Amino acid sequence: MKQAEGLTEEPMPLADAVKKIKTFTAKFDQTINCVMFLGIDTKQADQLVRGSISLPHGIGKAKRVIAFCDESDAAAAKEAGAIEAGADDLIKKVVDGWMDFDVAIASPKVMGKVGKLGRVLGPQGKMPSPKNGTVTADIKTAIKEFAAGKVEFRNDTGGNVHLVVGKQSFDEQQLIENIDAILTHMKKIKPASTKGTYIKKMVISATMSPGLEVIVS
Repeated sequence: MKQAEGLTEEPMPLADAVKKIKTFTAKFDQTINCVMFLGIDTKQADQLVRGSISLPHGIGKAKRVIAFCDESDAAAAKEAGAIEAGADDLIKKVVDGWMDFDVAIASPKVMGKVGKLGRVLGPQGKMPSPKNGTVTADIKTAIKEFAAGKVEFRNDTGGNVHLVVGKQSFDEQQLIENIDAILTHMKKIKPASTKGTYIKKMVISATMSPGLEVIVS
């Protein structure tokens, strides 16, 4: 991971880093981000890290969710919070260029049809996948979780994982608990074949702040 501009030279405890990050004020409610540099070999398929997590205090932003499902389930999907739901008509709408959504959920029943959207949704990171919980038989629960800000993540080619952990308007304890939840989850899904230190470095930053390196135990 490249050292961020202004990155503190000495790692600090999480509570101190959160306290300091809240001192970098701006004229808007900044997003707080977390980047973890993992000791994984991204060329090995069994060491790739991806998934999703619902944080204890959310991320301070609702997401626009659509659901690819049987027409008989479309009404229930919309009641759960989907802005659009259905199969053939919704697929055609996306094929025709409509992209005004953040997350796409799909029922396993319709994935055969949704598969054709890989070229369209894949490059934008919106293609439904069982690995991050966006392909599921429990459509309603998935819609509610992702609409509330469930966080998706996947490592980049450098072994870094980027996640949004909240807003600067969150109190310190909320940010600490969100980041702790991420750390616990990341350790839980550590690939069995990784060697050496797994979480090599963790840095948090606000939209307009330098990065602050956090001590990871």
